[in-house]
Amino acid sequence: MKAIILARVSTEEQREAGNSLPAQIERLENYCKRKSFEVVKNFSFDESAYKTKRDEFDKLLGIVQDLSKKEKVAVCFDKVDRLSRSIFDKRVGTLYEMAVADRIELHFVSDGQVISNQMSAVEKFQFGMSLGLAKYYSDAISDNVKRAYEQKLRNGEWIGKAPIGYKNINLENGTKTIVIDQEKAFLIKELFELYASGKHSMKTLGVEMKARGLTSNRSHTPISTSQVEKILKNPFYYGVMRTNGNLYPHKYEPLISLYLYNQAHEVINSYKRQNFKRTNKPYIFRGFVKCEECGCSISPEIKKGKYVYYHCTNYHGNCNNVVWIKEEELLAQVAPTLKGLKLTAEAVDELKKELRAVHEKERAYYTQNLASIKKKLEAIDTRLKVMYEDRLDGRITTNEYDERVKDYKIEQADLWLQCEDHSKADESFYINASKILDLASRAWELFESSEPEEKTQLIKFVLQNFSLKGKNLSFETKIPFSGIIEYAQTGSMLRRQDSNL
Repeated sequence: MKAIILARVSTEEQREAGNSLPAQIERLENYCKRKSFEVVKNFSFDESAYKTKRDEFDKLLGIVQDLSKKEKVAVCFDKVDRLSRSIFDKRVGTLYEMAVADRIELHFVSDGQVISNQMSAVEKFQFGMSLGLAKYYSDAISDNVKRAYEQKLRNGEWIGKAPIGYKNINLENGTKTIVIDQEKAFLIKELFELYASGKHSMKTLGVEMKARGLTSNRSHTPISTSQVEKILKNPFYYGVMRTNGNLYPHKYEPLISLYLYNQAHEVINSYKRQNFKRTNKPYIFRGFVKCEECGCSISPEIKKGKYVYYHCTNYHGNCNNVVWIKEEELLAQVAPTLKGLKLTAEAVDELKKELRAVHEKERAYYTQNLASIKKKLEAIDTRLKVMYEDRLDGRITTNEYDERVKDYKIEQADLWLQCEDHSKADESFYINASKILDLASRAWELFESSEPEEKTQLIKFVLQNFSLKGKNLSFETKIPFSGIIEYAQTGSMLRRQDSNL
């Protein structure tokens, strides 16, 4: 069989922890030799598996699709997380469907998994949980980055590009900061004053500021109307920075007063239109079901004051699928899937055993990363001891020592947070995955006793890609719930395959 191999890294820790590209390539090539696979293409690149745009991986996908039209192909990865760290990545679904259709086989060498049309329900479930584990691990690590950002924000430090009127600079000690851009700061103040006078719209103000020479920071082109609006709504200019809806005081010099900012916003508010009143009626399927024919939304309406019906909005006016269907009829179509998640106590116990096996394979990866982080911490401790001796011997001044120690302490705290996150990701996955199994077994019971908003959350948690054709509701079961359903339907496989699990 012909084979395509892929090696990928996305972080420095992976390069240093035995997961470098050459190390992956060597393992994959040796595996292909043992399997007598003919390697026809070799992919090796740095690219995050946690982003929507994956150009290099899309090239691989195109080649696999072309080759598989002629003959069956083995696509080999080192681990499942080299394929993706997101269970929602459409590329995973594409390759998985090709494997089920017997066009390709997916081989994960270090994990010992092979995805093909011959795999059992247990193997499908294990693959789904491996993807879930990869995503959980990435989420845990990203929490560390978020905390580091939050600490900077609490210290009054802006973490992005400076807004117009300010500029980013590098200091002599290697750190970065933000200072006032003297060539633009006075123009920003004039912009607020002109708009607060009530004599300008944002569009006319854009023309006026263009005439006065106000340009953007990046392209140095005259600011647009949208940039005028962005400036007027940015609290950074009076001393507060906004991120993710939260406000933090910053340490940089304000360009305007809060009073002037509020004056400008009184003018903005005077232009707002009266909001239309929207019903507070909780519709279970609102907002996530599409018409299969035209792609428009399926919208709910109340008839006779109490009956909820859904229908295509027919926004484009060319849909022949405009039928009315009761909410109860839609619920009846998802009910079998939710009921199908129920597992016997014996099946739950067996699947938890499988989770432990998956967890053990991933633990080696955690251990490698922890070793890399601890090595960096040891290096910082050594540098701090050397610097202390240098200060005692007068080779560096007290101020120099204090500045360097401060920087190293920040880096040290960041590494300890990473170490903590790796440990939590390692320890908590099995617990959380076990909770998912317990939740799945009680899904229908919880659904029947919940409020409409909770019903919506549970449906969207388990199912995806809803569409309506006539009165037939189509949807897909998310990973790993699809594996749980199949496991529940073929529970006897536990006894037949017990010696091979």
